[in-house]
Amino acid sequence: MLDVHEAYERHAEFVWRSLARLGCAPADRADLLQEAFVVLHRRRADWDGRSVRGWLWGICVGLMRNHRRRAFRRIETLVADVDVAGAPPVDVIERKRRMANGQRALAELEVEQRAVFVMFEIEQLSGKQIADSLEIPLGTVHSRLFSARKTLARRLQEFEDE
Repeated sequence: MLDVHEAYERHAEFVWRSLARLGCAPADRADLLQEAFVVLHRRRADWDGRSVRGWLWGICVGLMRNHRRRAFRRIETLVADVDVAGAPPVDVIERKRRMANGQRALAELEVEQRAVFVMFEIEQLSGKQIADSLEIPLGTVHSRLFSARKTLARRLQEFEDE
């Protein structure tokens, strides 16, 4: 059976980052981190020996999906650090604007698309690893990644045109 305390020690930081990448507001992240390990504890008897990290990623995706459904109204501010040391003020403003547009576009993706996009583009996981982690067919991974890229490109272009 899975040792949840050991899993927490080894993977809490990963879960924290995953929740952030899935669009979890900083104010909600600690609660969802705790909830992820509560789910892991409840389902520990179901563990089949696969990657705990992948299993936790799937739990995070589910938690974010449910979290968004339960929210009647939420105002989220996504903050990203932009390296501005020594850059001219015009460049700093442009980088911050582009970062904000990217965060806005990413936040608008459906949780399932965002999860696949983040796992592939940021976590650098293969399609098969993503399919195994999320327990979905490989074709679904490709479809969601394609849709996420298309949606992001369209939204980024719309932001530029504003």
